[in-house]
Amino acid sequence: MASFTIMTDTNSDLPQRYIDDNKLSIIPIPFHLDGVQHSGGRWQEISDQDYYNSLGSGSVAGTAQINPEAYVEVFSEYAKRGEALLVVLLSSGLSPSYQNSVIALAEINEKYPGCKIRTLDSANAAGGAGLVTTLAVKKRAEGLSLDETADWLEEKKHSCLSLFTVDDLMYLHRGGRLSKLQAVAGSIIGIKPLLNVAPDGTLKLKDKARGRKAALETLASQMKRSLNPNTSLDTVIISHSNCLKDAETLARMLKDSLKISEIMMVMMGPVIGAHVGPGCIALFYEADMARPEYEAKFYGGK
Repeated sequence: MASFTIMTDTNSDLPQRYIDDNKLSIIPIPFHLDGVQHSGGRWQEISDQDYYNSLGSGSVAGTAQINPEAYVEVFSEYAKRGEALLVVLLSSGLSPSYQNSVIALAEINEKYPGCKIRTLDSANAAGGAGLVTTLAVKKRAEGLSLDETADWLEEKKHSCLSLFTVDDLMYLHRGGRLSKLQAVAGSIIGIKPLLNVAPDGTLKLKDKARGRKAALETLASQMKRSLNPNTSLDTVIISHSNCLKDAETLARMLKDSLKISEIMMVMMGPVIGAHVGPGCIALFYEADMARPEYEAKFYGGK
């Protein structure tokens, strides 16, 4: 195995067992719930169930960025020890955290010339960033160096697709991700919005389905149509915000029609959960096309 550490942020929502088995390092993105700040890890003092139950009852959640000072503190430890580090981060289209890592790394490179640290804008959110991280783990296991892995991911990340359906778009509006007009138009009773992470790394409202089952079927159908007939996938990630039964329904749909070695089912963490609310289902996978081609095929490039 090539000798470098892989780090990601808590947005990536990878299971703790996977983190432990692959010796990943995690940097936390701060979040708050009803004014109580949490900055030490994924859930800290609140369980996932309590978090989403609170949101469903009207509690207000939000997130903050990882500031340059936090990155400098973490990066300094690796630079001092001369250890190589690859850092996979939340899309720069959704948070300034990646740009802050670039600022911090410039300071570290000046203080520790020749340090071996690379930061990567995953251009993905939640399990999409988690999927990019799993690809980094595979390339490291294949013996690729830090730079070889980072360079490969810079290209590959654009084929890692992130598809979402949510119950209530007003969470995205409150978080500044959608306009009020978009949120209201997408929240008509019985209509379930469909979103994806666009080529620029931002979250876009792309379509609507009539009812939850139709929304899940559309996610599965679009995934199938973005793959070649004989494609086999190693890992697909399904993320949900406290709606496990719907996530399991989507998993069965995928298993019935596609060749998938592993479906990693994860509870969506508080970072993206603050912006999508309870009832979100998200699908993350490696497509046989990059995002611009996907956008053109399904939405005419819009």
